[in-house]
Amino acid sequence: MLAVDDLHVSYDGSRILRGVGLRVNPGEVVCLMGRNGVGKTTTLKSIMGMVRADAGTVRLGGVDLSRDRPESRASHGLGYVPQGRDIFPNLTVRENLILGAVANGRSVEGNLDRVFALFPVLKSMLGRKGGVLSGGQQQQLAIGRALLIDPSVLLLDEPTEGIQPNVIDQIGETIRTLRDEGMGPRYAEEIGEAIRKLRAGGRIGILLVEQCLDFCLEIGDRFYIMDRGAIVAEGPISHLSEDLVRLHLTV
Repeated sequence: MLAVDDLHVSYDGSRILRGVGLRVNPGEVVCLMGRNGVGKTTTLKSIMGMVRADAGTVRLGGVDLSRDRPESRASHGLGYVPQGRDIFPNLTVRENLILGAVANGRSVEGNLDRVFALFPVLKSMLGRKGGVLSGGQQQQLAIGRALLIDPSVLLLDEPTEGIQPNVIDQIGETIRTLRDEGMGPRYAEEIGEAIRKLRAGGRIGILLVEQCLDFCLEIGDRFYIMDRGAIVAEGPISHLSEDLVRLHLTV
């Protein structure tokens, strides 16, 4: 389990996070929600160790990672897919995939097959440069790269960003169908089915920052809402009421 307690972060004297606390259990999708600029991305970066916290603790499986560098947190089981994906445009798909695993001292033997099972399109594109892929393909590549370090918790920052609106709608609309019937549009199937498989295994927990409300409602188990750097609401995704949405999420 990922346990974050009383996390405080400041930039240039301005307080950004104010006592953030959250939990991600194995085999569940937790949605971290809120309007732009409330501290969601900073929270993920602080959990990953990319932003230094003023106070608070980050524990994974009972191990305190609060003082660890990002690479150490990754080796303990934190995977991170940043906003904008940050793939290497001049490296091939294969090079992008194996880079993270090799940097963390992990073997990719056998694990590539797992990624290809989740995202079959990547197998046919191993020799292509990352920069020529579509936004959806780049997102699959970024998630696949993070999975090759064999994380116990995966942090996803805005995975639908840069994807065409009609495709985002298809993702949200077809996740339920995927759960029930295993059908749906190709891209929605690959992303949605991947998340479903990761969760169904009861092993990987997913902390998802996402602006697309429908997407969260389709795949989320629990939610946290942030406002002005603090958690202001939380609960099962079924308890995400219209009042909470209107108060904290609508623009």
